[in-house]
Amino acid sequence: MEITIEELAKSIIALFIIVDPIGNVPIFMGLTSNMSREERRRTFRTAIIISFVLLNVFALAGQSILSMFNISLHSFKIAGGLLLLIISIKILIHGMWEEKHLPGRSIGVVPIAFPLLVGPGAITLTMVNIQTTGVLTSVISVMVVLFITWLILRAIEPINNSLGETGSVVISRLMAVFIAAIAIEFIASGVRFYVLEGYSPIT
Repeated sequence: MEITIEELAKSIIALFIIVDPIGNVPIFMGLTSNMSREERRRTFRTAIIISFVLLNVFALAGQSILSMFNISLHSFKIAGGLLLLIISIKILIHGMWEEKHLPGRSIGVVPIAFPLLVGPGAITLTMVNIQTTGVLTSVISVMVVLFITWLILRAIEPINNSLGETGSVVISRLMAVFIAAIAIEFIASGVRFYVLEGYSPIT
């Protein structure tokens, strides 16, 4: 597929909203509170690398994964949309994604890379993008969003100080509203296909 600026911009914005690195800043700070600045940066670097690998695996092999389990893209849209909606409601209620504190070595992978940066929402969106906008647009979107996320994590201390507790909660809940809207679009798109085309399971 040919890349268009409009599709690329939409893909980047949607993925950035779901990844939500700014809204997750207080969580990242809490998870790495016992680390030195250098240890924290190493942890975040690991998280970005793992996130990049995970999203690109789903971007490039997403359709094969779906076919392996006999799942249509429209069913995946509905399932992913429901998961996104649940996540957005949880954030709206609690103000943030709640995670238990884990040992230092694993924090960069779990929960920072997965599920905080690359959760069901980001995976769903990436798999949908690969079908609707093409491989190149999807991969570029992942690279741009994760590069911006890396820049934010590099400056996490001053960002956390400037946001404060109230600012973090407000941003998290605002992002949750956008996530809910994206979730509804996914669900509506999948349901609309089955209503108009009729249900036909993959065989």
